[in-house]
Amino acid sequence: MQTTQQSASTSGDLPRRDFLKTQAGGLAAAGLFGGLAVESALGFAANDTLNVACLGTGGRCRRLMQSLREIPGVRIAAISDIYDVHLAEAAKLADPQAIQSKQFEKLLERKDIDAVLIGSPDHWHVPMTIAACQAGKDVYVEKPLTHSLAEGKAVIAAQNQSRKIVQVGMQQRSMPHIQAAREIIQSGGIGKVHKVHLTWNRNAARFRRDPLNIDSKQVNWKAFLGNAPNQAFDEYRFRQWRWFWDFGGGILTDLMVHWIDVVHWIMDVDHPLAATALGDHFAAAGVWETPDTIQCVLRYPNDFQAYFEGTFVNARNGAMVEFMGSDATLYLDRGRYEVHPERNKKVQPREMILGTGPRGADFYDKPEGETLHLTNWVESVRSRKPPLCPAEAGVGAAAAAHLGNIAYRGNKVAMWDAAH
Repeated sequence: MQTTQQSASTSGDLPRRDFLKTQAGGLAAAGLFGGLAVESALGFAANDTLNVACLGTGGRCRRLMQSLREIPGVRIAAISDIYDVHLAEAAKLADPQAIQSKQFEKLLERKDIDAVLIGSPDHWHVPMTIAACQAGKDVYVEKPLTHSLAEGKAVIAAQNQSRKIVQVGMQQRSMPHIQAAREIIQSGGIGKVHKVHLTWNRNAARFRRDPLNIDSKQVNWKAFLGNAPNQAFDEYRFRQWRWFWDFGGGILTDLMVHWIDVVHWIMDVDHPLAATALGDHFAAAGVWETPDTIQCVLRYPNDFQAYFEGTFVNARNGAMVEFMGSDATLYLDRGRYEVHPERNKKVQPREMILGTGPRGADFYDKPEGETLHLTNWVESVRSRKPPLCPAEAGVGAAAAAHLGNIAYRGNKVAMWDAAH
């Protein structure tokens, strides 16, 4: 089997920023950056500084801030969160002179803020994105872009009418091995694809209600709720909001959207025709509203089906997607792709391995997807060229998850309505 492999280690005496430049330059030379002009993206330090405000600075946002601060010419100039602890932790990653506010709207009013990075809970993604676009700011917003099917048209309109750059945080599109896999499949390298299998399986006790000792006086709970129904403060819901319908959408919106976006991108579709789903509470009964184990089948145009399985009670198969073609199957995760020929087909087995670790793992040391995706966003902000994952893509991926949740909650086959 022919193998392309990168070492997992970097030189101990090579500064991280220089390493990122070296890595990006090497990927560009290999034609694996999907058209991203790496030289201009990493070479604008002498130009005007891009001042970014980070909104909703919980754990995910701070992970993105760590990557964002590695990109030359970018300054984290402001931070906002409704929780004192999150704001204090974000201040450690921001510019020492960064403005702090518990009201993100105040930051959007500032003329010295060029763009925003949104890492809030799901139900705030669209309101914040629309407000930012209307305020003249470019946007990087975490997935899923929408919290319901009804939000899709409004956020796309806000992007297009304002002519702002909106990048949705589905960083797989910026990973070079996934870009290479896309070229293989779209060129007919594995034959006709009629079935796609996706997984995101974890063995993690997120459903344990251990004391979190969150001081409610440090949380603006009303601001956190936003458009959600009024309810008493609950520290578990505040921390584990993904598993409650008012704030998130469970495994389908939190995890499936990553791979279903890859499926949409590679198969050139933007929404399913129909969905059905079965879900259960095997470990999270009485704690989560969303199921801890779910199976979802989606029927698509172009004559193919996608089948997703996700659970928090077993990690077998981890996080991966398999495109099952008539001539071969292409396996893909966040660190590699592998081509496995069907019997008696004239397809050569091959693979590309960038990350180290067990096959099917959630994350790898390489490629640094967040850094690559944020770099693509910054380049788009500079050039005004479309980013790899604009609002339309984010709406489409989230719509597949929403349709699956509609099917699960209604115990039915949910059909796509063109009115969405």
